[in-house]
Amino acid sequence: MSTSAKNVVVLDYGFGNVRSAERALARAGADVEITADFDKAMNADGLLVPGVGAFAACMAGLKSVRGEWIIGRRLAGGRPVMGICVGMQILFARGVEHGVETEGCDEWPGTVEPLRAPVVPHMGWNTVKAPEDTKLFAGLDPDERYYFVHSYAVRHWELEVGNAHIRAPKVTWATHGEPFVAAVENGPLWATQFHPEKSGDAGAQLLTNWLDTL
Repeated sequence: MSTSAKNVVVLDYGFGNVRSAERALARAGADVEITADFDKAMNADGLLVPGVGAFAACMAGLKSVRGEWIIGRRLAGGRPVMGICVGMQILFARGVEHGVETEGCDEWPGTVEPLRAPVVPHMGWNTVKAPEDTKLFAGLDPDERYYFVHSYAVRHWELEVGNAHIRAPKVTWATHGEPFVAAVENGPLWATQFHPEKSGDAGAQLLTNWLDTL
């Protein structure tokens, strides 16, 4: 591994495909460590927050390692964080599952709720509609497909547009039954509802695009 490789911590809080994320990031050229160590997670060039399963369980696991505090402190200092799948969902204000509401990290307003579609879960390959000035999808074909596995999503983007001092987040959408948020780029905080680590060459390029910002 070259001395110029970026150090990335995959946050190990019990709810995520940490090994597949580690392998994908390593193939993209990062120096990767899977850990819940507070200092390592705080000081890494990039922090990747994976997530699979239920919103409430993921939040409980995240809090058990002070993950929500790590995310908040890193972002306050402009330190990059990327969330994947439920690791993206927990960045929103709340999640609603089976009528039960759970508080999220509240980095963005919005509610993670059940997808309204003829077939749930949304499982398999789908296209996305990214903003023209996206960095996350730079160099990727607009018709490229990414791998999704989820039954819940953010169906409404609630954050107001930016102003002269704050840039509006770049929001990417996908459709399964109805439109939902597929990815967000917001300064040092990026996230995808799909799994880049399972999305072949396109996912590898996307992770490389993130590493290039570190």
